[in-house]
Amino acid sequence: KTVRFGGTLTDILLKYKKGETTDFELLKHQLSDPDIKDAQIINWLHEFRASVAYLTKELEQLVSILLKLPWLRRSQEVVEEYLGFLGNLVSAQTVHLRPCLQMIVSQFVPSRITVREDDVDISDSDDDDENLPENFNTCHKALQTVARYVPSTPQFLMPILVESFPFINKSERTLECYVHNLLRITVYLPPLRLQILELVIEKLLKLDVSTPQQDIEDAEEAANNSDSGEKSTEEGLFDMEEDEERKGNKVVSCDTERMAHPLAERLDILMTILFTYIREVCYPDGKLDISNTKDLYRDLVSVFDKLILPTHASCHVQYFMFYICSFKLGLAEAFLDHLWKKLHDPNNPSVIRQTAGSYIGSFLARAKFIPVVTVKACLDLLVNWMHKYIDNQDTGDNAYCDVALHGPFYSTCQAVFYTLVFRHQQLLDGNLRKGLSYLQSLNFERIVMCQLNPLKICIPSVVNLFAAITRKYQLVFCYTIIERNNRQFIPVVRSGTGDHLVQTCTNPLDSFFPFDPYMLKRSKKTIDPLYQFWEELSAEDLENLKKPIEKGTSEDEDDDFLKGETPQNDGVVGIAPNSYESNIQSPVSSIGSPPDCYVPYP
Repeated sequence: KTVRFGGTLTDILLKYKKGETTDFELLKHQLSDPDIKDAQIINWLHEFRASVAYLTKELEQLVSILLKLPWLRRSQEVVEEYLGFLGNLVSAQTVHLRPCLQMIVSQFVPSRITVREDDVDISDSDDDDENLPENFNTCHKALQTVARYVPSTPQFLMPILVESFPFINKSERTLECYVHNLLRITVYLPPLRLQILELVIEKLLKLDVSTPQQDIEDAEEAANNSDSGEKSTEEGLFDMEEDEERKGNKVVSCDTERMAHPLAERLDILMTILFTYIREVCYPDGKLDISNTKDLYRDLVSVFDKLILPTHASCHVQYFMFYICSFKLGLAEAFLDHLWKKLHDPNNPSVIRQTAGSYIGSFLARAKFIPVVTVKACLDLLVNWMHKYIDNQDTGDNAYCDVALHGPFYSTCQAVFYTLVFRHQQLLDGNLRKGLSYLQSLNFERIVMCQLNPLKICIPSVVNLFAAITRKYQLVFCYTIIERNNRQFIPVVRSGTGDHLVQTCTNPLDSFFPFDPYMLKRSKKTIDPLYQFWEELSAEDLENLKKPIEKGTSEDEDDDFLKGETPQNDGVVGIAPNSYESNIQSPVSSIGSPPDCYVPYP
């Protein structure tokens, strides 16, 4: 096998161009030998490096064989020689740039191996290959080499990255490796970062909408009830030596952290990688890099506008914005301002404006890192806009309750009500009289009593708690309007329960709460410390809701509402304003929205 045939490489190629193919075919055969030795590869590559001028378009079949050489799992000498050959090839013959890039990108996932089961050969990915981290390092080195010689590499590379993305049903390890390598490319090819983030988040979004919250809950419940309890463990993200700017991370996977739903498991792993990437870009040396963070924020907002905002009822992917905004208050305020501009711009489609309203309300309610002063500034902005909207409609022909006409207004009302349900305690803390004075200045009575009738359109679970809180603090009495609205709905008989009447479930806005509780077990560890959860109401708290505050409350008297806890539901008052923590399901048309229920009013 060490014998050479046919003379020098140059002679063989020149003979081939003259029509003599015997030596050329022998050359291809030798290069395709599965048992080819390291020394042979090095000798051949050395000759090819000196003869790249002859490797024109008509020799692409030979180049294809060279690109299939098993160079990655060879000695360091072979790797160095091959990298040198790649550099020479793409600089002399750019016609071969695309095949070279395809070869490198194909190595971003574990290699395929053949497994024999019941006398049948099955192709599968080699997820247990211990050399993966080293191989990936070498691939990125090769990509950097090519990019150094051919400045136009990014524009040729991006379509290849898109078409090579593994199908979502591929193994978790395959998806994990590919996404990790994609994000690693952004470190040394910054012009591709926006496109790569867009690609990754688009795939995450497809996973997210393919795994509705109810499916995840059902799978977890079935797994918990299963007697077997035997679930396979799988290695998490590999330890990897990164470039100077970034270091690898490891996603540890164990029985208790695995998601029972297979697609949710993939989404969880990939969300963990995305959160880690955001953290490492913004905190390169353990300290927040303002410039890096602002640049990444702009890219993520661009992806948010293009992909997330138009997607209805995604559950988890949008949390990348929640996470990056937690790094600095200025980013959270910038995000709120961005959403506000979307909401009040009449040139935007109504559905986008309504979704922006949902994001504002959910973000203000759920983000622990947003201080009260920012909440008040947002409430002022939103409520002032609502009052102006009412002013404009009162004199027109459209001053009646209609979702199609006033969708953005109702969405804004719901955002304000939802924020007040979660934040009223903080708004009143410290100085009750001053806090009440502020809430009274918002003039909720005018909003609730207006002809547009927002209490009829907003989700009942939010309306019920808003009504209980505003009644307690004597801001506005909503129950008369709620009862009038209820009489306009025809009751239905629940099957199997005799003559028990219940209200029909309604969600005219088809709204959802984007930052409802995060359910993916691994990646939720990143979100939970930043997140305002909804806690149970005690019987005493329920009683407190029914008692108006004393008129003569002293200025420094502490508010006793809920004893410092976030307002919460039970069967008497209503349902928590999110769909994840209730046992009553919302209709299919409003997945992700708080469910409705019958509530007895005082």
